[in-house]
Amino acid sequence: MPFDFLKRNKPPAAEPAQAAAPSPAATAAAPGAARGHAFEGFSEEWHLTGTMAVEGRLSDALNKREPISINDVRWAPVDGSSPLSDAPGLRSIDPYDLIIVIAGAGSLPEMSDEEKNAHRIHKVRYDLALEAPPFRVVGTVYLYPGSEPSRLLDRSSEMFLPVVDARAQFQGRPIETSGAKDILINRVYLRGVEQVDLSTGERSAPIPGLTPGSPANVSGGGPIPE
Repeated sequence: MPFDFLKRNKPPAAEPAQAAAPSPAATAAAPGAARGHAFEGFSEEWHLTGTMAVEGRLSDALNKREPISINDVRWAPVDGSSPLSDAPGLRSIDPYDLIIVIAGAGSLPEMSDEEKNAHRIHKVRYDLALEAPPFRVVGTVYLYPGSEPSRLLDRSSEMFLPVVDARAQFQGRPIETSGAKDILINRVYLRGVEQVDLSTGERSAPIPGLTPGSPANVSGGGPIPE
């Protein structure tokens, strides 16, 4: 098992320095380690499935930019040229190496009705297509008022952006998500953002005289992650 199979050249100054990948010995899961959250992760070349040994929200763990212990891992080339096979020697992963992560059920804690209402008040819904070659993700992103979608291309303290009710493509081919509707996309690799009609995934036509994000151009409701 090549433990550096995910390593790639990191663009200079794109993000704060990442922790070095641990050695195979250091990445062995500790006895009794938490099972964590189911996930599917995609790098430029590889598709992985398994569980991340983390508690709380998966996005919080990924945004720490520290290697994460993983269990029950299977992998395959991202182009689907080979089926998934067991990868028992792969015991940790650097979040930087993942371009998108499809979060399994239960990866986000339940929010009370009061919490959901508070988020709806303070965030604006945008239906977006996000380009992170070779992937394209279409779904809903919630931003604070005054934050334009184009600013998602800027550097941020949060490396992974949650996209809800999302669907993803690899080089134009749909990626099956096994019913999961939340996708975390690595902002380091974002190369394009545009507002779209969710039903078609194509660029939406703004109503004349209204700016994107105004009440007539967005719709509310649905889960709102933080």
